[in-house]
Amino acid sequence: MTGRRRTLAFWRSPLFHTVGFGNLFGAVVTFSYLAFFDRPEHADRLGTVTHVLFFVAAYPVLAVTGFLLSQRWMVPHPDEQPDLSDPVLRRRVLAMPFMLAGVTALGWALAGLIWGLALPLATGTFDPARATRLLFGITIVGGSITTAFTFFTVEAVWRRLLPRYFPHGDLRAVAGVPRLGVRPRLVLVFLFVGLLPMSLMARRALRVAETVAGASPVEVVALLGNMIVVIGFLVAIGVLTAVGLAFVVSRSVSEPLHHVEAAMARVGAGDLTARAVVVGNDEIGAVAEGFNRMVAGLRERERIRETFGRYVSPEVRDEILAGRVSLAGDVREVTILFSDLRDFTPWVESHPPAEVVRDINEYFTLMEGAIRAHRGLVLQFIGDEIEAVFGAPIAEPHHADQALAAALEMRRRLAEWNDGRRAAGRVAIRHGIGIHTGEVLAAAIGSPERQSYALVGDSVNLASRIQDLTKDVGAEVLVSGATVRRLREPGALEPLPAVRVKGRAADVEVYRAA
Repeated sequence: MTGRRRTLAFWRSPLFHTVGFGNLFGAVVTFSYLAFFDRPEHADRLGTVTHVLFFVAAYPVLAVTGFLLSQRWMVPHPDEQPDLSDPVLRRRVLAMPFMLAGVTALGWALAGLIWGLALPLATGTFDPARATRLLFGITIVGGSITTAFTFFTVEAVWRRLLPRYFPHGDLRAVAGVPRLGVRPRLVLVFLFVGLLPMSLMARRALRVAETVAGASPVEVVALLGNMIVVIGFLVAIGVLTAVGLAFVVSRSVSEPLHHVEAAMARVGAGDLTARAVVVGNDEIGAVAEGFNRMVAGLRERERIRETFGRYVSPEVRDEILAGRVSLAGDVREVTILFSDLRDFTPWVESHPPAEVVRDINEYFTLMEGAIRAHRGLVLQFIGDEIEAVFGAPIAEPHHADQALAAALEMRRRLAEWNDGRRAAGRVAIRHGIGIHTGEVLAAAIGSPERQSYALVGDSVNLASRIQDLTKDVGAEVLVSGATVRRLREPGALEPLPAVRVKGRAADVEVYRAA
């Protein structure tokens, strides 16, 4: 129906077929039992053609009445994209099985009044005992079983649409909607398929026993034969009801669990986009919602993990997230590397800001790649400066060798990058690298809202001072004597005269990388 508002066509939907079939079946069974199997022993007109015709005419009236009542509660089909933020609509959607079950119960209560009171009064056959029996049989027995059947079957059909009304699966957040848990479901099935048929058979046997006392042999045989027929009828209907309700109720439990199991299998295979379908607000629905929240947490953790991995090496990231690295602070020996661009201020002043940002980001990307390749951790970018550490937060026995190897690769990468820049007519960029090894306090530093992994200690200051010395001695890479003494393979390092640095009384032994 293009261009027109389409509501849930109840009379064309599976809900109508489900409710209509369930009520028709229950009405035929109840009427047949009361009219032909459980008649009074006295003359009774209930089984006459007139009463059968009355049933045929009255049932459609009750069905149409129930349909009209149900239409007042029908909700837009999900294809219409209704406003699911409306709390009233959300309650109506979730309460649909309860609503149709309530209409069914009301219809059976009216049926009890019609056949138990209105019809006998209209035909002049009213009998209080008979009226009570009809009211009980129609309203309590037939009505309760049919209402239960209606609820469970409607719920099974409606669950196919619920995920489209609640794409986020937040069913339990809807207030004002009754919940039918797993235990009450099982108890109801036991009552309907066990106690009710047994109570009817016991009642029939008691009536026969009371009648047999004053009956002739021929009447006794007839009564016993009728009792056998009644018991057979009740057993047949009880088996059908038991099988139907057991199948529907067991499916209402097993199917949602199957959805959760399938989603668990997908998550187990590494698919964190998997979601369990939430089709109810009972305990199983709570399990499905909890599972989805857990998977959402895993996705968030993975997002944090991937984001964190942009700032530290994957090895460091995994160690920190696994809780094997103490962020409270510990003293350890590490090797610190500082890198700083030369003539950065004049370069910034003579180039457009967009070009400066692009170039410095390219530079940082190349340098960080070299540091990560040798298991280093970039602690921070400070303007045009890089601070990195080797040996923290994960202990590395050869952190000095790794720092020197990273510095040499940084020099090589910069040379290759500058070759490309010169070929493109752009100016070359120079930098200086200082390396020192010593003890530091490695800890999470900052406020409760924002923290960073940082190094504190004189060794950090000395590494920065050695980087500054590269300008004075004309070296691209300078290494402290403390670092050289920890190298397994010193390589081509040229010793320079000891120098005095700011903030230290003793001279500092330095080496230039060839």
